[in-house]
Amino acid sequence: MKKRDYLMRFSIAGFSYYEGAIAFQKLKIGSKLTLKPEPTNIYDKKAVEIYYKNFKLGYLPKCDNKVIAALLKNGINPFDARVQKIHKNEHPENQIGVILYIITEIEKEE
Repeated sequence: MKKRDYLMRFSIAGFSYYEGAIAFQKLKIGSKLTLKPEPTNIYDKKAVEIYYKNFKLGYLPKCDNKVIAALLKNGINPFDARVQKIHKNEHPENQIGVILYIITEIEKEE
């Protein structure tokens, strides 16, 4: 049985610079997002990209990415990222709210 523990909430950094506008109409509350490390990023070696299907939406905010990037870079991905809020009338950087959980496996008691 799997359990999710809340880790953080954030808005997607750089949402207006990537494919956010293209994917916006497809996103729904609860849509699953994928986190990918981007160690070749010239601005931030700890950058973590955020994707919805094949659409790059932007990045995990820099202030929150160090530990998550290190885990992902080493093939450890216990994360479940989901769209939590959609604000059509906000500035693009605040249009999509994401909630991030850590997934843990719990053995059933016999």
